[in-house]
Amino acid sequence: MSVLTRDEALSRAELLEVHSYAVDLDLTTGDETFDSLTVIRFTARTGADTFVELKPAELRSVTLDGKPLDTGKLAGSRFPLKKLKAGEHELRVEAAMRYSRTGEGMHRFTDPADGETYVYTQLFLDDVQRVFAAFDQPDLKATFAITVTAPEGWSVLANGVTEHLGQARWRAATTPPISTYLAAVAAGPWHTVRTEHRGLPFGLHCRRSLAAHLEADTDELFDITRRCYDRYHEQFTEPYPFDSYDQAFVPEFNAGAMENPGLVTFRDEFVFRSAVTDTERQTRAMVIAHEMAHMWFGNLVTLRWWDDIWLNESFAEYMGYRTTAEATRFDGPWTEFGVSRKAWGYDADQRPTTHPVAPDAVPDTASALLNFDGISYAKGASALRQLVTWLGDEDFLTGINTHFARHKFANATLADFIDSLASATERDVHAWADAWLRTTGVDTLTPVVAGAGGAHTLTVERAGTRPHRIAVGLYDGDAEGLVPRPRLELDVPQGESLDLGKRPALLLLNDGDLTYAKVRFDADSFAAVRSSLAALPDPITRAVVWNALRDAVRDGELPAAAYLETARTHLPRETDLALAEAVLTFATTELAGRYLAPEERPGALTSLCLLCKDILRRTEDGDSPGLRLVAVRHFIDVAQHPDTIAAWLADETVPGGPELDPDLRWRILARLAVLGETDEAAVASELERDPSATGQEGAARCRAALPDADAKERAWAAMFGSDDLSAYLLTATAQGFWQPEQAELLRPYVARFYADAVPVAERRGPAVAIAVGKWAFPAYAVDTENLRLGEACLTDADPTPALRRRLADQLDELGRVLKARGV
Repeated sequence: MSVLTRDEALSRAELLEVHSYAVDLDLTTGDETFDSLTVIRFTARTGADTFVELKPAELRSVTLDGKPLDTGKLAGSRFPLKKLKAGEHELRVEAAMRYSRTGEGMHRFTDPADGETYVYTQLFLDDVQRVFAAFDQPDLKATFAITVTAPEGWSVLANGVTEHLGQARWRAATTPPISTYLAAVAAGPWHTVRTEHRGLPFGLHCRRSLAAHLEADTDELFDITRRCYDRYHEQFTEPYPFDSYDQAFVPEFNAGAMENPGLVTFRDEFVFRSAVTDTERQTRAMVIAHEMAHMWFGNLVTLRWWDDIWLNESFAEYMGYRTTAEATRFDGPWTEFGVSRKAWGYDADQRPTTHPVAPDAVPDTASALLNFDGISYAKGASALRQLVTWLGDEDFLTGINTHFARHKFANATLADFIDSLASATERDVHAWADAWLRTTGVDTLTPVVAGAGGAHTLTVERAGTRPHRIAVGLYDGDAEGLVPRPRLELDVPQGESLDLGKRPALLLLNDGDLTYAKVRFDADSFAAVRSSLAALPDPITRAVVWNALRDAVRDGELPAAAYLETARTHLPRETDLALAEAVLTFATTELAGRYLAPEERPGALTSLCLLCKDILRRTEDGDSPGLRLVAVRHFIDVAQHPDTIAAWLADETVPGGPELDPDLRWRILARLAVLGETDEAAVASELERDPSATGQEGAARCRAALPDADAKERAWAAMFGSDDLSAYLLTATAQGFWQPEQAELLRPYVARFYADAVPVAERRGPAVAIAVGKWAFPAYAVDTENLRLGEACLTDADPTPALRRRLADQLDELGRVLKARGV
């Protein structure tokens, strides 16, 4: 596999200035390939050799300045341009390109619900080469003029407003200068809803089979889009830089969304066809805000090379949560960030594969892909939130607006951004950047309370190197639980001890969650947490506490059973959906599934079942449908006996609600499959009832979960012996395959995983490698033999970079669990 190195990109950027791409795609040539014609106009500053990238099924012709070149010179994904003379040039490339089934390049999908076909591009990080020829690096920006020939009855979307020319021809308006990975096309018989805001065309698009579900949410989606658009124009001095704003919900999309200028693509699970909680709607709103933030952070101003991923993702993450909280009806984004998203960053930052938010140098594109993780998103956003706390909002916004003005439609680096910030403040932001963006790991803050009577002081011990500005929460106990005092502000490291007065019942560092650090409790505070956690009035405070307990379990400082006991005591009184969902998910998947020994699992599942029953009883009045839905989902997942959930399935409702929608029906059937209480006939019957794409995934999940040797072998062959499964169906199959209840049946597959994962990752590419490493890994097998086999695979089998990274992370987590178990 050819990868572009940083040094090669730097050399090519010095040599070339790329002016324009004219791309003509013909989508009418069959189910396997499409035709691609690209004309690139560029200037060579000096005479030299260089290359253009493409990955064709068939390279038909290459012409430079009217002279044909030998197509046989293509080597891997590189076509050499030898002895290029200084001056202006025109490169013309004609090829047939393959459609993808893995969400990379030009993905093609046929909807099982109605037989309609859709295609869309996903060109990030270096997959433009799968669609058309390009000088594929982010700092060679150019304009794009795209034309498409599409089947009759299709509509075509692109970065600019598209025009139907007749005879199945479509033309998109030429873009301003953008990077190659941001060019986008989506074509098919879309269901489309349009409106206009401040003179800008807005559009929503989805598959026809999802039309009714999109229509049901159209008002909400447009309202969120308008609110985010208006909020960004209040904060940013540069206006929205493109000619339209389309949002297309596309099938089998690997990420949450992609920020293509003017045409944002989202996974179409965000078109909700079954009941969801308000937190899930909030997450969708945050993703909309995140992707719109990219129009400035990433699209208007783009990173020069992939070592500055954080200039795209950390900013979009921070602004996405911030803008959702400030501009929409949702009031809990920062709670969800704290209890779920931030934990993703903490986990990633404690592994051997950690890296700085802004690494000194990312050597190549394969390495860059690995850094789209919890560090670049959650840790980077947390660092920015701490920066705003320390710097002040006015100076922060002044600095980023200076950055936009200096580098619009161009590229920038960390140094450029820090210089822009420094121009807005007297504070030493260069030192801040060195401490926060160039270092790895998570600091740990521990309180030390001293004194007696009414005179106590606080000193904070810091394990780590970063400066922190935090709030300290002080809570006094009374008959009602815990009563807050005014929060205190504290800089760590401290100049002197902080006066507390009377010792509080609970002292909480980082109350309000404004920094990125693990926090510990003193003994009295821990006792107060165990007895009165649910009485804390602020959900963000409770999020900090639950995260601290989670960290303590993962660090081996708190027994998993103690966390479960705390959840059993306090979660029945929890009112915040994000907190209830996060705690139940951690308890179900990590604690009952891994941290507790196999003989402890039945008792843990029983405890979780009783917890869910408590929540169901509390929500019988219908006032908290979201909380009730959370409890129903998790009750299904922890059921050890089939009677109750099988009755729900037969009756098509949970007593007291909700009625079973397709997602709940598939969830119950999957759990019955794990328990051996359903069969292939029942799965086939449910698929006939719900033949949608989601139904296909549900069936794959159920079939792989059946505790039958033949079913397991068929699932394994589908994942590893064939390349027919899309990345989505492979993921669904893997999710069903490994089950703690089936340990003996699955034991032989643990060694087979390491033997089979390496070749399928090599054969099918990064998207499948990531899916295999995340979902097909035998996480249930918490034993030293699994660890030994995995380490041998890393040492001897030479997995691809994407698979290697996933395996390294999984094995580190396995080692952490074994250590916590005392193995």
